[in-house]
This record gives sequence, C-alpha cells and structure tokens, in this order.
Amino acid sequence: MAEPHPIPAPNAAADATLASYRASIDNIDAALIHMLAERFRITKAVGAHKAANTLPASDPGREERQIARLRKLAEDAQLDPDFGEKFLRFIIDEVIRHHEQAKQAG
Repeated sequence: MAEPHPIPAPNAAADATLASYRASIDNIDAALIHMLAERFRITKAVGAHKAANTLPASDPGREERQIARLRKLAEDAQLDPDFGEKFLRFIIDEVIRHHEQAKQAG
C-alpha cells in the first residue's frame, strides 16, 4: 500500500502574506457589515415615513435610477456591473420587504 504524499510545510513568508491579505479582507467585511447596518437604519426611517404618509413601499423609477448609477460606479471601480446590480437588487428587495412590514404594522 502506497503511503500518502506528505503535505509540504508552508513557507513562512507566504503564510505571513496570506495572513495579511486575510486580515484586510476581514476588515473590509466588517466595514461592509457596518455600512449595510447604517444603510438599513436609514431605509427603516424611510419605510416609517412612507407608512405614515401612505406612500407605496417601492419606487420603481428610483430603483432603476439607482441601478443605472451603481452599474456605472461598478464599471468605474472595475467591478463587474452585473454583480453590482445583483447585489443592489438584493438590498432593494430587502428594503422593500422592510417597508411593506412597516406599512402593515402602521
């Protein structure tokens, strides 16, 4: 029976580089979460305002303008605009869900 190939010992410099990259990713992830939390705090206030003033939960015109604007920002940042749009649509759908809940509660 053949013995399994040993896993090579990691290169200390490569491990330090990888650890540095991962630390940066962790910091960015934390910033994204905090930014999303702040965004949802603001959109919650928008939902309360809409509910109090009997405005619709969604605004398709604004959504389309936002998507076009963020697709352009994604292109400028060299990020796939399709990914940027999918990400924004996910957020918009969640915001609308919150607004509908606020309307039902109000």
